[in-house]
Amino acid sequence: MSKSYFEKVYAVTRCIPFGRVTNYGAVADFLALGSARMVGWALNKSKHLEIPAHRVVNRKGELSGRNMFPAPFLMQQLLENEGVRIEDNRVVEFDRLFWHPGWDLKQEDFEQITVD
Repeated sequence: MSKSYFEKVYAVTRCIPFGRVTNYGAVADFLALGSARMVGWALNKSKHLEIPAHRVVNRKGELSGRNMFPAPFLMQQLLENEGVRIEDNRVVEFDRLFWHPGWDLKQEDFEQITVD
């Protein structure tokens, strides 16, 4: 059975390593479907605490999705709990902490990722 776009976004998001971040565009790029905005929309519709949506930021490392969490400070708190430093709603050392799905995931293996 083919996964929906949202399910694919959630599956990729679950693969983001603890203490690392990616951006909406990298997820969209890996999926080769839709746009960064569609990834953000999918994550906004998710239950943020069931997937690590807090690890997805904008292309500048800003916590642009923070207002979609149950409390605006929660995204920052979850990242800080993983050792990610945040200053002025932006990931400190974003370039060093950035993770692209294509680095660890293979397109041919992607359909193997289970969606709960």
